[in-house]
Amino acid sequence: MDRAFVTGGSGFIGRPLIRRLIGEGHSVSALVRSDEAAAVVAALGADPVKGQLEDASTYATAASGADVFFHLAAQTDVAAELDSHVAVTVNGTKAALDAARSASVPIFVHTGTEAALLAGDPLVGVDETAPLRPDSPAHYSATKAMAEQMVLDADSPALRTVVVRPRFVWGPDSNLIGALVGLAQAGKFAWIDGTHVTTDVTHVDNAVEGHLLVWNHGRGGEAYFITDDQRADLHDFLAEQFEAYGVEVPTADLTREQASLIDVPFRWFFSQECTLVIDKAKAQLGYAPVRPRDEAVAEIRRINGVREANATSGGQSGGLPGGANSGDQSQQTQRHFGQRTSRTSSYRRL
Repeated sequence: MDRAFVTGGSGFIGRPLIRRLIGEGHSVSALVRSDEAAAVVAALGADPVKGQLEDASTYATAASGADVFFHLAAQTDVAAELDSHVAVTVNGTKAALDAARSASVPIFVHTGTEAALLAGDPLVGVDETAPLRPDSPAHYSATKAMAEQMVLDADSPALRTVVVRPRFVWGPDSNLIGALVGLAQAGKFAWIDGTHVTTDVTHVDNAVEGHLLVWNHGRGGEAYFITDDQRADLHDFLAEQFEAYGVEVPTADLTREQASLIDVPFRWFFSQECTLVIDKAKAQLGYAPVRPRDEAVAEIRRINGVREANATSGGQSGGLPGGANSGDQSQQTQRHFGQRTSRTSSYRRL
């Protein structure tokens, strides 16, 4: 039995990661900031460790004796100011690395993202040789690139550092899908030129599989893309998600000119192809998806059915926001798709 230390354990990927680690007989300690997060990880079987991500001294001792350090925590509010992204994503990653070294943890697994490669151009058939873009105009992309480069550079004989890059992680309780469904419920969602672009996506169970494989087989100083290995038309994929949540598929559509008001990286997300090559993960990690898409969507439909039944006795369908009045399409775009002069925190990405 191994011991794992996890940051971001109460998050969308962190919860199923802890659940799987515990299920496989490992012990887990998880860094938390709040009592609420502590309750979440404790319910999963992990030992909560109160501390501040940016201050390694608050959790380095608790990480001592761990066999692996999973670093998932980051600033996921893409509309946050640059200072916040730097503090949490960049400085937080530096502190996590410092804590791992101080605690003599031998392996550091960092949750990266394809967004660290985004600076304006679509990612088409991209593999891990594509450069990171710390110069990206998107704060989220730039700081994730900075953090990942720091992790890759930190690889040493004493601390093997590896990066796993899942693309558009989805599944039950997805923050991103939940936000989009909430906007659709409120009549405030719009496609961009139909959003008929080819994309890779990654179910959360496949993302967790990637994390465990990187821990056990990943090469130091290397990054690995992880996807469902089943590309989709983004419009069709999201339409299927809306239907699985019992929400009518939106019809509002923006031209690319109208969409220029949308902040990046969200404008890129809805209007650009993103296709990734995962041959490296297959060859070096032995990666193969563990959750087929049709099975996963069926699960979301079942969960949504339960939520809809609960909603008849006073709750909200799916526990998601709704009920706001729809207004002028351009106003909706500015208010809910992140115009630079009026940022929104509705969208979260993990």
